Amino acid sequence: MAQAGVRVKVVLACTECKQRNYNTMKNKRNNPDRIEMRKYCRFCKKHTVHKETR
Repeated sequence: MAQAGVRVKVVLACTECKQRNYNTMKNKRNNPDRIEMRKYCRFCKKHTVHKETR
């Protein structure tokens, strides 16, 4: 069974095409806000900003 710990799964979505491309983990204590990363979007075929979705 999954533990209700500090690290949680988050989904990253491209800000340009709104596709949900990446799953990752984040530490809620160190990053309480939504995270943003520049990652490659295979739908846009370029590097774009990806934001955490809920």
